[in-house]
Amino acid sequence: MIKVYNTQSRKKEELHSNNPPRIGMYVCGPTTYNYIHLGNARPLVVFDTIRRYLIYRGFEVTYVQNFTDVDDKIINRAQEENREAHEVSEHYINEYFKDAQALHVREADLHPRVSEHIPEIIEVIAALIDKGHAYVRDGDVFFAVNSFPGYGKLSGRSLEDILAGARVEVDDRKEEPYDFALWKSAKPGEPYWESPWGKGRPGWHIECSAMSMKYLGTTLDIHGGGADLVFPHHENEIAQSEAYSGQPFVRYWLHNGFITVNKEKMSKSLGNFFIVRDILEKYSGNVVRLYLLSTHYRSPLDFDDSKLEEAEKALERIKNSWHLLQEAVRGPGSHDMTQGDEELSRELETLRAEFIMAMDDDFNTALAISHIFGVVRAVNRYLAEAKTRSKPALEHAMQIFREMIEIIGIVLDAEEETQPAFSRVGDLVSSLVEFRRQARQEKDYRTGDMVRDLLYRQGVILEDTKEGSRIRMEAEPEMGKLMADIMQMRQSLRKDRNFARADQLREALAERGIVIEDTREGSRWRLVD
Repeated sequence: MIKVYNTQSRKKEELHSNNPPRIGMYVCGPTTYNYIHLGNARPLVVFDTIRRYLIYRGFEVTYVQNFTDVDDKIINRAQEENREAHEVSEHYINEYFKDAQALHVREADLHPRVSEHIPEIIEVIAALIDKGHAYVRDGDVFFAVNSFPGYGKLSGRSLEDILAGARVEVDDRKEEPYDFALWKSAKPGEPYWESPWGKGRPGWHIECSAMSMKYLGTTLDIHGGGADLVFPHHENEIAQSEAYSGQPFVRYWLHNGFITVNKEKMSKSLGNFFIVRDILEKYSGNVVRLYLLSTHYRSPLDFDDSKLEEAEKALERIKNSWHLLQEAVRGPGSHDMTQGDEELSRELETLRAEFIMAMDDDFNTALAISHIFGVVRAVNRYLAEAKTRSKPALEHAMQIFREMIEIIGIVLDAEEETQPAFSRVGDLVSSLVEFRRQARQEKDYRTGDMVRDLLYRQGVILEDTKEGSRIRMEAEPEMGKLMADIMQMRQSLRKDRNFARADQLREALAERGIVIEDTREGSRWRLVD
């Protein structure tokens, strides 16, 4: 059973939908006046991952994420750039999709825009006026907060708290200072739409109520967004939506924590934000995504380049193990299951169950990712130690591995994401060629011949010339087979008591992130964790 932390109840609750197995999920999208920054990207990645997991667990998810394409910030940017507001918003919506795709964020089922839902917004506002929850002043329409007794139930703030501690817009036309705008009368030079109250445009909060109820009904299963939206945006959404419909607006409110810079919230207004487009010039979408999910979504995440570098190294471990597993699946293997194969399958099933338990517990991606690395270690150990490999065991491992990384949203099969920062096999071949050169330089021709013969068996031809050895690849070596031959060659060196050369080989491999361990049971290798 999936449990989610509900911001409104301030506790974890079992997830039940209005109409199982369907789940309606609405997440506040960006205001389209600039490129998205890392703080904007966190909810995109978080709720994309939650959506993926809900689908994995058998739910039929309708995922709606809006674009705020009518807003003061867009109007101001348009005036600065001497463009129309709709041109600015259209440009940044297109740029949003580029960044979202780079982060492997799947498109929502619906991306409604404010500008395309003015009739629905006017309809809700008119109903609120008729029911006595809103009033008109000089072409503006305000929501009367005092008319809704439940105001503050999401944020836990009372009206006295709001007056005492919050910045409340001063407007003498309001009946109470904390009333908020549903419709704004048009100012000269601004975009506007015709309404029963004159020319104008919607306030910020009403758009999400109108669009979410249109597509998901009067009661949403899940409403998500950043913690900065709890008050006033989501509080106001509840008030106007429930006043309009008379029904509970949302069953489960989910909010992700802030991204901070030096413990201070990342935001455009503070000028301490990092544009995703700039970050993606240095790090892949996989790296940024892994970084964002390596902390529980409700916890704050302090931005630090070193943490992105850690995520890059962690991703490399996942990719290397995945490619080794792919090579093994394509290679020779038995169709029988040995005790070692069965032990691997049992270990991976346990890790999958633990992964599911972590995600069932309020989508704990940090813990779930640790179980992915459990799979990485188990697969690497099996590939290094198994004398024979079972096709069913390998295919089972690939199935579990794939399930986990697809839920987290890491893409390992796309062309731009498949290759590691360096080719492990290619670098290993280069290391062997250099190792052979040193041996021959020291008159150790026997070792040189062993390396040449080893590479020949792997489809790599060495041609010795006056300028040095040239490499001709007739086939692409498989990591597993190549390492098996290397381990055998090292054992021969040790058997011949050529320990210095064997140690030199081990050091050359260590430089490539491959550790050889000599134990009583024999020597084994592993990729560095």
